[in-house]
Parts: sequence; C-alpha cells; structure tokens
Amino acid sequence: MSTLLSATDVVKHFRAGGGRAVQAVNGVSLEVVSGETLGVVGESGCGKSTLGRCLVRLTDLTSGTVEFQGQDITSLSRRRLRPLRPAMQLVFQDPYASLNPRRTAGDAVAEPLRIHGYGDAAAIRNRVAELFDLVGLARAHLDRYPHEFSGGQRQRIGIARAIALNPKLVVADEPVSALDVSVQAQVLNLFADLQEELGLTYVFIAHDLGVVRHVSDRIAVMYLGEVVEVAEAEELYAAPAHPYTNALLSAVPEIDDGSGTPRRERVVLTGDVPSPIDRPNGCSFHPRCPAAQALCRTERPALRSVAGRQVACHFPISPGSIAAE
Repeated sequence: MSTLLSATDVVKHFRAGGGRAVQAVNGVSLEVVSGETLGVVGESGCGKSTLGRCLVRLTDLTSGTVEFQGQDITSLSRRRLRPLRPAMQLVFQDPYASLNPRRTAGDAVAEPLRIHGYGDAAAIRNRVAELFDLVGLARAHLDRYPHEFSGGQRQRIGIARAIALNPKLVVADEPVSALDVSVQAQVLNLFADLQEELGLTYVFIAHDLGVVRHVSDRIAVMYLGEVVEVAEAEELYAAPAHPYTNALLSAVPEIDDGSGTPRRERVVLTGDVPSPIDRPNGCSFHPRCPAAQALCRTERPALRSVAGRQVACHFPISPGSIAAE
C-alpha cells in the first residue's frame, strides 16, 4: 500500500511570555498509509490536536515537513493549498462549537461544496441530502439549526461536512470525547462504515485507549509533544515496549471474564507532566519513568526499530515477543 501522508521532524512552537516558547510538537515523524486508520493517543496536553492541525496545514509548522500524496505542502500558500483542501479534511472535537448557530445544518454541509464550485444550487441541495442519508440523518432536518440536534447528531453533521468533497484523508480530532458513552459506539461504527464505503484514510486522535484500540490499525503514542512508540494496535496492547505506554495501558479497567488470564500489573507514575515551556534534558519521560537510568537524564532517545515497531526509549520493555532488531 502507498504512503498517503508523511511527516518528518514536525515542530510547532507557540510564543509565551518572556521570550519563551511552548513546545507543543517537538520533532514528530510518522507516515500514514492509504486506507488505514492511524490512532494517535496520549494524555491531555501532549500535542495530539496541534499535530493533527499541522498535518492538514490548518496550523503552520515551526519547522519540519509534511508531504501529502508525495507533494510537499509545508510552505504552500493559501491559494496553492486550495486545490488540495478537498482531499484533506478535519472532524472537530466539539460538534457544537464547530457549527455556526445562525446557519442550518444543510447550509453547514453545503458550504464546502459552494466554496469549491460543486455545481448549482439544486446540485448542491441534492448532494447535501445524499450526505445526510450517508451519515444517518433525516433529510427532513436539513433546515434545522444546530441547537435542535443532539450531540451525536451534531457530530454526524460535522462528519457529513468533512466527507462532502470526497476526501482521501480525514483527521478526526477526539470526535467522540464530547459524546455520551451510549452514543460513542454509534459514531465509531459510522466512521468504520464510511471508511469501508468511501475508501477513507483516518488519523484518529483520542485520549481514550479503548476507543483507539477499537478503530485503529496502528497506534502512535505521544508524550510531551513527541511520539514515543508506534506499533500495530493489537501488538501494542498485548506487549507495550515503552514504559509510558505500559503505564497508560495499566490504567485501563479490565473485566474479569473468568478465564484466569492474569491482569496487567498497575503502574503508578509519580510527579506531574513537565512543562512544554521548560522541557527536561535527555528523555522527556525520565522524571516520571520507573525504569530511568543515568543515560536517560542526559541523552534524548531516538525513535528506533524494535521487533517490528518504533520505540523512543534507551531501555524498552522486552517481553518474550520483543527483542531489539
């Protein structure tokens, strides 16, 4: 399968007081293969959403490169980016905040069609009706306003708007975190159905490890603006190699199914996440890592290949199935 999107050493800093900078994304490199779902997971504030916006150039990079379909889009002007916009779309976390309360649901979905010259008013209206059918909304609700919909329905409107122009890549920025648990499964199933029907590629950002496991082919784990592990979803859950990944997974509640399968040992991290303004030397995770050694305090580990996955750790966890290549 071909690489649809490639990010290399992506850095995004925001100015802070006193001439300092918030290092939101700090040297992230990853690839997204056509047709797959790449999950991006980590604690709140680790840079997931900023990375997602950088990938589709809603936020300009401080440094690094992003290539989409083999074309470097890092420095393209707004005018030169416009022809590529239909192929790269974003689904926002808060469906209510992302919709204009003064415009109907039909208008919200029709907007990208009008901007990119889809056709006359009748053609756009027909396309919007088709999109409502596709995401499970009633055509009779085209002229309703956002406040007249439930949270799950509003997110369906956001999804319909994102797929209106038949994109190749959709970055979903925590698209179910604002929804009731009872509705989350319905929206996740919708994402899966649309991917199969339309051949979509997803970058699925979330902090809920259960959600990410359900939807992802591969998972990238972020900590303090850096990717610390990338692996196939089931392999990562079965045997995490980075101590931070292991700690995250140990916090996921487990159900005793009576099979006698041993539960994962609980790992309690001490201390707080360091400030992205004043990053620690060496490995960013070393102040909280239970396995940190002297090398971790002085040298930042590179993302390297370990048994079919990538790990940024000097001393990765090595269960029987994981050995350094």
